Amino acid sequence: MRISSSRLGIVLIVVITTCAATGQSPRPGEPVDTLRVDTHLVDLKVSVVSLANEGSPKQLQQKDFLVFEDGARQEISFFAAADTPFDLVLLLDLSGSAEKKLNLIRRSAKRFVEATRQMDRVAVVTFTNSANVICELTGDRIKLEKAIDEIEKPTGGTNFWDALSFVLQHTLGARESLTRKAVVVITDGVDNALPEVYGDGSQTTFEQLLSTVGRSDALVFPVYVDTEPDEAKRHRTPRSAYGIAREQLEQLARTSGTVKYQAKELKDLDKVYERVIQDLSTVYSIGYKPSNEAKDGKWRSVVVRLPERQDLTVRTKSGYFAKGETQSVNQ
Repeated sequence: MRISSSRLGIVLIVVITTCAATGQSPRPGEPVDTLRVDTHLVDLKVSVVSLANEGSPKQLQQKDFLVFEDGARQEISFFAAADTPFDLVLLLDLSGSAEKKLNLIRRSAKRFVEATRQMDRVAVVTFTNSANVICELTGDRIKLEKAIDEIEKPTGGTNFWDALSFVLQHTLGARESLTRKAVVVITDGVDNALPEVYGDGSQTTFEQLLSTVGRSDALVFPVYVDTEPDEAKRHRTPRSAYGIAREQLEQLARTSGTVKYQAKELKDLDKVYERVIQDLSTVYSIGYKPSNEAKDGKWRSVVVRLPERQDLTVRTKSGYFAKGETQSVNQ
């Protein structure tokens, strides 16, 4: 994609992906994207997620952002905000679903599709002890609703960690696109691999899942549905497992740079869906000319902050290699 700007006198060819703004150098073997720059301007695509319960923030301004490269504050040369399309995966935990609950899940999934914008593509994946792609990414709402209607009563345990890893690495990870990506996972978070929970559980460990989430350019939004009162009695699942599961969902959100949402029941999800879509809708473009102009091939860490907005968290690429015209960007 070629972008020109007479105001800045620049021409950029950019392939960009999001990442939690940790400022860390990439690990050996970690995948990278390519950033081609015909000038010294570094272009960032920044997503902002609300950590508060009141809803998404009003559109931010340039003065709200601070950019640091290797700890040194940079002067912002270009700023713009725009609505951008997203590839969204709705990942549904069907374990322990009776027919009555399954009907609620179908209706909830349809409301999620209705909350998205026409520019967004949506996929629906369900899981018990394995992941089942109900509908691949598509903008066809009729196709999505038909696929949701055909969700069948499930069998099997709960391999949550395997299912989320599958979505990140295959449903979304296999697609090379400039489109932003996100997963909204509806679950109580209890994997059969947790201590004292019956069943074999996921082959993926939770530590491996955290690593996958941290490397992924997709935002992960865990939505905790409280099943503890019923499921702890019915399946004799220890209450300690639910405490661990809730903390793990918090860890997944923190690693992804998002927030864990909570719904007491499936019927409470409507407002959660609206918030998620609002959080995803706006992406900020921020450009700056690095104060360190050396093209020495070294890694430059990049951090974006909103110092006056503790209720918000920021996601963008974590840095680049200063290699002149062609630079590599950590995912």
